[in-house]
Amino acid sequence: MKKTIPFSQLKSLYEAHSEEYDEAVLRVLRSGWYILGEEVEAFENEFSAYTGIKYCAGLNSGLDALTLALRVLEIGAGDEVIVPANTFVATVLAITASGATPVFVDSDNFHSINVDLIEKAITPKTRCVIPVHLYGQACDMDSLVGVARKNSLFVVEDCAQSHGSTWRGQMTGTFGDIGCFSFFPTKNIGAFGDAGAIITNEESLISRVRMFRNYGSKKKYYNEVPGINSRLDEIQAALLRVRLKHVDEILKKRCEIAGAYLDLINNEKIELPKTRAGAAHTWHLFVISCGERDSLARFLSDNGIATQVHYPVPPYISDVYAGMGFCRDSFPTASGQAESVLSLPLYYGMSREDAEYVAGTINNYYKLEAKNVFRSCSC
Repeated sequence: MKKTIPFSQLKSLYEAHSEEYDEAVLRVLRSGWYILGEEVEAFENEFSAYTGIKYCAGLNSGLDALTLALRVLEIGAGDEVIVPANTFVATVLAITASGATPVFVDSDNFHSINVDLIEKAITPKTRCVIPVHLYGQACDMDSLVGVARKNSLFVVEDCAQSHGSTWRGQMTGTFGDIGCFSFFPTKNIGAFGDAGAIITNEESLISRVRMFRNYGSKKKYYNEVPGINSRLDEIQAALLRVRLKHVDEILKKRCEIAGAYLDLINNEKIELPKTRAGAAHTWHLFVISCGERDSLARFLSDNGIATQVHYPVPPYISDVYAGMGFCRDSFPTASGQAESVLSLPLYYGMSREDAEYVAGTINNYYKLEAKNVFRSCSC
């Protein structure tokens, strides 16, 4: 029997604890204080405790977190920042917003930056490396931090998709100098609008972040640096406190659906996601690979199953960075991933029966033809 399976469903997260969310919003409204108040401070303390790090600063978005991280580290024009070729464009936008130059490094088989290639990309201009814990799985942080420290580089972790993920038992975001988080509604710890945060063990860095996020001032009307307005508001902080309270339950449900997919999908045309030894995956996304990706996606859509592609156009060949002169062949592993990955439905409230339907439909896929969405070129 044909079913309809959405790719994501946020409403079920609200419905599971609606009274707590309603009370949180009303508490803020009744307080009469809506910007940088008790709720933001409480969330910052609670998120610090959750990640096991000293300091947290709530911000407006994950992109702002990455942008301010580079700013407080004084990375700018003339500097180079190493970044994965396979990532959401926000990671790269933060680099170019700072005036620095992104230096792309190809992927490994876990869709992360290939640590073995980082050292070859380092030049006298390199100041920082940004590992991205993509899809909810940690990078090999022991090796990456080792390379960075050997070469006196800052490490800024992009944890936009890795809430609760660990590497050898330690939370992502706590290995480098700064960890950057997005709390976009679809994240495992999601707000009800845009929100983000920076975490660090360095008091001097968090002090600068708090100054930069508030127009560059520590004291109202006394501006010390050219800051921006990037403040986590009180309502979103209060809602995030509820979400954080239930994050273990949320992650458990996501892992159950991912486990069902891993157990049930059995099709020689499908490559299932691999988990790196030492990494605890939290399944922000469940991403399979298929050489006939577009055909498979149509087949699933015809059977009522919504899918998405994360991401079809790597940053190095996107229009915004066309002037850098890269093409598909520049980073073959990342390009191959971009043309084959497909994200399956996975959300809080999804049933085992739903997962079985998705897996069974995939197992019935036998179409042989596919189209290459990239143009071949030689660099």
